[in-house]
Amino acid sequence: METEKPYGAVVQFGGQTAIGLAKALSDMGVRILGSDQASVDAAEDRERFDDILSEHGIRRPPGHTVFTSDEAVAAAEDLGYPVLIRPSYVLGGAGMRIATGAEDVRAFCDQVTEIAQEHPILIDKYIRGTEVEVDAIYDGTDILVPGIMEHIERAGIHSGDSISVYPTRSVSPVARETLLRYTRLLAQSLRVVGMINIQFIAVGDEVFIIEANPRASRTVPYISKVTGIPIIDVATRVICGESIRAQGYAPGLQREVSYSCVKMPVFSFEKIHNADIALGPEMKSTGECLGIAPTFHEALAKAFLGAGIRLPRYKNIVISVREEDKTEIVPIARRFEALGYRIFATRGTSAALTQAGIRNYPVRKLEQESPNIMDLVLGHELDLIIDTPGLGAERSRDGLMIRQTAIETGVHVLTALDTAEALVNSLEHTGGEESLTELSEIH
Repeated sequence: METEKPYGAVVQFGGQTAIGLAKALSDMGVRILGSDQASVDAAEDRERFDDILSEHGIRRPPGHTVFTSDEAVAAAEDLGYPVLIRPSYVLGGAGMRIATGAEDVRAFCDQVTEIAQEHPILIDKYIRGTEVEVDAIYDGTDILVPGIMEHIERAGIHSGDSISVYPTRSVSPVARETLLRYTRLLAQSLRVVGMINIQFIAVGDEVFIIEANPRASRTVPYISKVTGIPIIDVATRVICGESIRAQGYAPGLQREVSYSCVKMPVFSFEKIHNADIALGPEMKSTGECLGIAPTFHEALAKAFLGAGIRLPRYKNIVISVREEDKTEIVPIARRFEALGYRIFATRGTSAALTQAGIRNYPVRKLEQESPNIMDLVLGHELDLIIDTPGLGAERSRDGLMIRQTAIETGVHVLTALDTAEALVNSLEHTGGEESLTELSEIH
């Protein structure tokens, strides 16, 4: 600082890592341009943030702040399982888990404490709903919302690992108005100058907030491309004192585009030995691709192709789902069957499919004699495995080994039913020539 003598530092464009440096820079006497350390603290500190939510009547999943395993178990039992455990001030959902019992809570607390260091542990009630994400720019008076994104995977999968859709497809008009009102209230209360990213859960017309971050998120390049609004440029000008109106933008939610855009996460599990590919609250993707088309189904198909998921090859799939997913897997399996796929299933899943009238071939579990599910994986004639591991701590060593082996042998593995439904949806609508969409012509 003494050598460079900077006028100031902008921390809101560097993700959580840069936000984490705000206090140290402030303590060194560096002026923080745009949203300052007070804004960051108000968003990250559970009690201060709860006070802001209470002031405006903004709902969030009920939760507690704890520091020990015993406190965490007591908090989880008070809220009722399942619960979401996470440390404050973390990057990419590190250490975040869904717990379904006291054993899970105690197992996670050791890991969370290591990551959190001096920061507390947050225990939240897990609410199943549609996750919605908003990136906005606030200049102290007006707010600009380029667009609202909806995740295909339900809440509980990290936003960076979810398939995002713009414009939204299932958010009700009432929920949409609530989202916009909450976004403006939070930007104002947090004294944001520049970017803010907020994640919500929509359950019908009800809206719950997950978290608010006074910074840019990984979705900014995506929403900038599909809307044609140069978000970082606008936010930078706001930080430098130029208002949204002075830049020629009308405040509020911008007009939605007439085409569909799908952001698809890309993973590198085949390059990371012993990594569990099961998706959850901790981010695991290493990149993303974008599908744009006149219709949602074509955009979805393009996104899957861009992510390297090209089916079919052999039209053989394996399905193994946890008990609570057996009812939901039936219509998905029926659609794969209608597309001509041969379905193999583990014992419990096979019974559920057979009862529903879906033809399938039972396969033995890993610990049972050959031929079993591992022989099927190593046979190099599978297109896909749909495997939903149990919530909470990994209880199945077999499932972990099968998923790892499948990835290493080039078999696609899906661990969320919402992703599996999206895939079969795209397969049902694939067949014609995909259109070419040029962003320059659209904008």
